[in-house]
Amino acid sequence: MSESATTHPTQDIADDIKALQLDSAEDTVMANTEDWKHDIVVNPDTGGEDTVMANTEAWKPDTSVNHDKTDVEDAVMATSEDGKRDTPDKTDGVKEKESIPLDDVEDGDEQTKRHLNVVFIGHVDAGKSTIGGQILYLSGQVDERTIQKYEKEAKDKSRESWYMAYIMDTNEEERVKGKTVEVGRAHFETETTRFTILDAPGHKSYVPNMISGASQADIGVLVISARKGEFETGYERGGQTREHVQLAKTLGVSKLLVVVNKMDEPTVKWSKERFDEIESKMSLFLKSSGYNVKKDVQFLPISGLMGTNMKSRMGKDICPWWNGTCLFEALDAIEIPPRDPQGPFRMPIIDKFKDMGTVVMGKIESGTIRDGDTMVVMPNKVQVKVLAIFCDENRVRRAGPGENLRVRLSGIEEEDIIGGFVLSSVGEFLGLAFCHSLPFQSCLYQVILKTFYAFAARPVAAVSEFLAQLSILELLDNAIFCAGYKAVLHIHSVVEECEIVELTQQIDPKTRKRLKKKPLFVKKGAVVECRVQVNNMICIEKYSDFPQLGRFTLRTEGKTVAVGKVTGLTSSESA
Repeated sequence: MSESATTHPTQDIADDIKALQLDSAEDTVMANTEDWKHDIVVNPDTGGEDTVMANTEAWKPDTSVNHDKTDVEDAVMATSEDGKRDTPDKTDGVKEKESIPLDDVEDGDEQTKRHLNVVFIGHVDAGKSTIGGQILYLSGQVDERTIQKYEKEAKDKSRESWYMAYIMDTNEEERVKGKTVEVGRAHFETETTRFTILDAPGHKSYVPNMISGASQADIGVLVISARKGEFETGYERGGQTREHVQLAKTLGVSKLLVVVNKMDEPTVKWSKERFDEIESKMSLFLKSSGYNVKKDVQFLPISGLMGTNMKSRMGKDICPWWNGTCLFEALDAIEIPPRDPQGPFRMPIIDKFKDMGTVVMGKIESGTIRDGDTMVVMPNKVQVKVLAIFCDENRVRRAGPGENLRVRLSGIEEEDIIGGFVLSSVGEFLGLAFCHSLPFQSCLYQVILKTFYAFAARPVAAVSEFLAQLSILELLDNAIFCAGYKAVLHIHSVVEECEIVELTQQIDPKTRKRLKKKPLFVKKGAVVECRVQVNNMICIEKYSDFPQLGRFTLRTEGKTVAVGKVTGLTSSESA
C-alpha cells in the first residue's frame, strides 16, 4: 500500500472491509447447515461415529462405488504392508516426520485434543520465525543437539541471533538472507490442544505466500517488534504490518494475538511505556480494520529469542508491571471456530507430490474424509480413491474440518493436479438414491431433494466467471477501476489472473444502498458489484453458502487493490 494509505486509513475503507461481514463467516456456514444437519439419523451399527457417511452409503445405488465396511477394511489392510515399507517424503525437515505403520494408525475419534491452525504474520524481521522455532524447542519438538548445530551454523554466517529461526527457515536461501520466503509449517502440542504453525513471510515481495498461509489459518499471531525504529518501520512507513492485518481479516482470521516481541532489547528494557504506545496505536488500526479489539484481540509482551513469557509466565524481577498470561496460555484459551464435520467435503489443495501414488496436501474446510472413500478432484472431475490419510506426523483412518492433511490417492497422476484444485465429495447420488424410494409427491422427497441434492450432495462448483462484491482499497497512480481492469485473484489456494468484465452496480459505502445509475468506473474507497472472469476454470463457492471458498483479494504490481466476496456463480459445471 502507498505510504499515504497506510499512515491515514480512512473510515470508508474500514467500513468497506467490515461490510464484507468476514467476521461472521463461520456463523454463516453453520446457520446454513443447521436446517438439515439435525434430521440425519444416526446409524446404530456405528455408534453414531460416522453419522453422515454411514447413512449416505445406504442411499447410493448399485452403480456407485461399493463402500461396504468389509471391503473398506480389506482395502485398508491391503495397503498395510506398503505403509510399513515406505513413508511420505520429508518435505519440510523438522516440519514433517516419518509416518507410522498402519498397525499403529490412530482413529480420528481417538485424537481427543482439539486442533488449531495458527499463522504468524507481521513485518519482515519482527521475529516470526524465531518465535516459531522457540515454540518448537520449548514444546520438545527440537532437541538440544539440533539447537547447538543451528547456533554454530548461524555463528559461521555471522548471524548469531538467527539460530532459532533456522528451525522454521529450512532452505538455504532463507537462512542466507534471513528472510522467510515460503510458508513454514510445523506442529506442537500443549496439554489440551494440537497446533499447526504457519510461518508466513513478512517481506512485501512474498505477500502472495502470506495470503496462502493466512487462508489456511484459524487464528493469527501478529508479531510486532518493540525495538526502537522497527515498529515504526513496519507500521508507519508502508511496512507490511498494516497490509498483513487487513489481509488476515479479509481471509477469515477473526481472532488475533498481538505479540510485542524483542521487549528485552537495550532500546526497550521491558518498558511499560513502549508496550502501551504500541498497544494504543495498534488497537486503533485493528478497530478500523474490522476487529473487535476487546473481544477478539489480545496483547502480550515476550522475548522470542530468550523464550521469556512464552511457555511459562515471567517473573516480576523481569517485568514487574505485567500480570497477564504467557503465550502458551493465551493460545490454549482461544476458542475453536465453528466447524461442520457433516457438511460436503472440501479440501483446497496447496501442494502435491509422488509417494506410492499421488499425495495431495491441504486443510479440510468442511466434511470428513476416511480411508477408502471415493472423492473427486475438481475442476478436472477425476474420481479418485483415498488410500491413506496422514495428519501431522501420524497416519489416521479419518479426519475432519480444520485438519492439515496429506492424502494419498489412486486414480490420478501428480502432474494432473495444480495448487488451487479442490478435493471434493462426489455425492451426485446422495439425495437421489434415497429419494427415489419415496413417492414423488411426498413432502419428504421434496425437502431432501432441495436440501441434500442442492447443497450437501454436489461437488464444489467449477467456474470461469462469477459475480462479486468488491471493496476498493487502493488504486495505483490514481487509476480508475472499470471494465477491462486486470489483476491477480487470490481465493483459498487459487492464484489466477482475472479481468473485470462488467461493473453492474455501485453501493453507497455509508448507507449500503445500491445506486440507481450503472457505473462506468469507480475510484478508491468505492464498493461495487461486478462480473469477474478468469483464464482457467477455478473452484469456488458463493460466500453466503461457503465463506471459506467465497472470500478473495485482488492484487496488482505488488499491492492489494481490493477485497471481495463471491455473490453468484455463472457458467458453473458439476461433476
